[in-house]
Amino acid sequence: MIGERWRDGTGRDLEYWRVEKPDSLLVVTVHDGRLITPVRSFRPGVGRMTLDFAGGRLEASHAIAESAPAIVRREFKLETDDLFESQEALNAVGWDVDSATSSQRVFGVAAVLRRELQVPEECVGASYPATRAGGREMLGELVCLQCRAVLSAWLERQP
Repeated sequence: MIGERWRDGTGRDLEYWRVEKPDSLLVVTVHDGRLITPVRSFRPGVGRMTLDFAGGRLEASHAIAESAPAIVRREFKLETDDLFESQEALNAVGWDVDSATSSQRVFGVAAVLRRELQVPEECVGASYPATRAGGREMLGELVCLQCRAVLSAWLERQP
């Protein structure tokens, strides 16, 4: 917890308390022509189960390429080290996720899993065609703003 005092443009002193968190990485995962997400999980902040991309914290933003496979391996319970056919950063500079109480950045990666890889069915929460239409349908299901931003960046790259 960090306590700060700032002076605004009128000379008033403002007090803020906030938490700095490590940056986050969200992975748009494509397998066999489908956008897939891990199973829904309970989010205490919103009080319900939500659909989200595979994600996790980054110790350092330069570790994105190494972190994405570890996150996907953990979230989809995969054993192999050779996961991806391709991996592409969706934003070179992290997007600020900042409020009066917390600060962090979010990065996005699009990763295509090897076609022959067997993803356990019980580890897949949702599946949509990896097309513009499928991505737009998925966008309607996502409530997490960070996930929606990362998917929107993926959609911008689709033909």
